[in-house]
Amino acid sequence: MQVTKAMIHPELRKAGAGIRLVFSGFSKRTFRVANFVMRAMKGRCKSPLRYEQIFLPRDDGSLLRLCVYSPVSPREGVPGLLWLHGGGYAMGCPEQDEKNIRRFIDASSCLVVAPDYRLSLDAPYPAALEDCHAALLWLKANGKQYGMRDDQIMVGGVSAGGGLAAAVTLYARDKGDVAIAYQMPLYPMMDDKMDTPSARDNDAPVWNTKSSDIGWRLYLGDWFGKDDVPVYAAPARCVDLTGLPPVCSFVGSIDPFRDETVGHMERLRAAGTEVEYQVFEGCFHGFDTVFTKTQIAQDANDYLMACFDHAVAHCFSAQPTNEPTA
Repeated sequence: MQVTKAMIHPELRKAGAGIRLVFSGFSKRTFRVANFVMRAMKGRCKSPLRYEQIFLPRDDGSLLRLCVYSPVSPREGVPGLLWLHGGGYAMGCPEQDEKNIRRFIDASSCLVVAPDYRLSLDAPYPAALEDCHAALLWLKANGKQYGMRDDQIMVGGVSAGGGLAAAVTLYARDKGDVAIAYQMPLYPMMDDKMDTPSARDNDAPVWNTKSSDIGWRLYLGDWFGKDDVPVYAAPARCVDLTGLPPVCSFVGSIDPFRDETVGHMERLRAAGTEVEYQVFEGCFHGFDTVFTKTQIAQDANDYLMACFDHAVAHCFSAQPTNEPTA
């Protein structure tokens, strides 16, 4: 999809043109540079929230860092949210999503766990999925200490984090170890085939087909280009979408991930899942986080929080009592 200037939302048009002028897409090098810059964000919270870092041992002897956010004045009976940052599976850290995390906590006094999952530059699939699942298990086991009710665990994220949110929801369903009450995969990166109309030859600002290609190559490693890529690596490949929790999402109309987002939402609906999603006309990838002061970004965030508020009031799922599968 070749994106013309006229296709971009008026509020985003000038900035979008500037981005395309100076930035043609991500590469392995720019991912590394971005991660170097983001190192300064780690271990810091600028919002009036309770912020902790928990370190979980991995099987290889390394440590998984969890950023645990909760209100300064905690409440009982609140939701728990596993929130997964974006970055094409190759860059980013939990702290970059502090504004989103604060919105969820301000709205519900919820507990948010955001893992600093392994990035594809260092460890391809399934490293990130394993880290996200470990964080989900920690949330289930420890949430009560923060006032969390164990029948309202939610999962969400943006971009690659949205893809991981969809993947870990599938993974938890199949393992039977955690009951997820609600999912929020926002403009998720979940289709490694990149063969939909919106994904082919997309030259939109911020994230385009070139960025997707390098992102998938790094994340899938030896799996890239193969027909048997696991559904937990690329959830768009999943055929069986039964038994999954209610979901909300949104995506821009010129985002390379538009078609895979819409397609996944409609397949979930056909499988019996309660679905809410919206396509924002003229919006490119990450518009809601890159240009937060625009009205269209505020509209998207208002839509998300309305869906979240509804889920807090209505979406619950009791934790399993049986032994999970291996």
